[in-house]
Amino acid sequence: MAPLYYVISAVLVGFHKLFGNVFGESSGVAWVLSIIGLTLVIRIALIPLFVKQIKSSRNMQLIQPKVRELQKKYGHDRERLAQETMKLYKDSGTNPFSSCLPILLQMPIFLALFRLIDQAAKDPSHERGLMTEQLNTQFGDAIFLGAKISDTFLNTDDMGVRVLAAVLVLAMTATTFLTQRQLMSKNMPADALSGPYAQQQKMLLYVLPVVFAVGGIAFPVGVLFYWTTSNLWTMGQQFYVIRNNPAPGTPAFAAKEERVKAKAARKGITLEPEVTEAPVVTEVKAPRQQPQRQTKAQRTKKKKR
Repeated sequence: MAPLYYVISAVLVGFHKLFGNVFGESSGVAWVLSIIGLTLVIRIALIPLFVKQIKSSRNMQLIQPKVRELQKKYGHDRERLAQETMKLYKDSGTNPFSSCLPILLQMPIFLALFRLIDQAAKDPSHERGLMTEQLNTQFGDAIFLGAKISDTFLNTDDMGVRVLAAVLVLAMTATTFLTQRQLMSKNMPADALSGPYAQQQKMLLYVLPVVFAVGGIAFPVGVLFYWTTSNLWTMGQQFYVIRNNPAPGTPAFAAKEERVKAKAARKGITLEPEVTEAPVVTEVKAPRQQPQRQTKAQRTKKKKR
């Protein structure tokens, strides 16, 4: 974790120098804005993985009818079914694990930030990364809206701190739920809503928010700000992608077509319907029959006529 501590603390300290000059080095506002800045830097760095996640998720949706065909065909042979399914993934350029990469890569960062905040509150003299004893003291004692950044819902009796922590936990849970629901309701074809992939998505829709809600009461306020900001970024980023590049056959795709038609109508432009090329039919000629060879008697008889 040492290299990760250096990277995270470098970004955190850099933003703190910027906001500390405005709000004060010990200000809770400066440290909260520094955490938000850290979150944005991480999410910008993860954009290439998010693009892969979107492509993989779209491919998974589009190949679900083929997956169901394979299940009907090889349902009695699990080994053959697994082989054919992996072949289908390979041929379509789909990685079923790509949808988990952004959240998996964020977990070590989340853990490192959690430890930095926890250590700053418990033992400021223990330096990690670029966090000096002075910065640890400022970080651990920083107060935002009446709560220390290092406080959690469980380790305080202050009702104001608990209210703030509860609001952040609810915000984190709600953004997780709405992000997943947005994907399922707007960017999944109708025939992909009944397969195993859809069942997996439905399970995540309800399981992930519960996990975050239960775990969130033990997270410091600073970590809750990080995760809520990350969820808001994900929701906005996903909304932009679904709106501008939806998967074919989805409600989002139909909505985009309607917007394009409405925009063209306002400008007085008539959209030409898509022209489908007629299939090329190749004329099949009957094989040329060779004349039958006549006998000498037949040729003589023909001449007499």
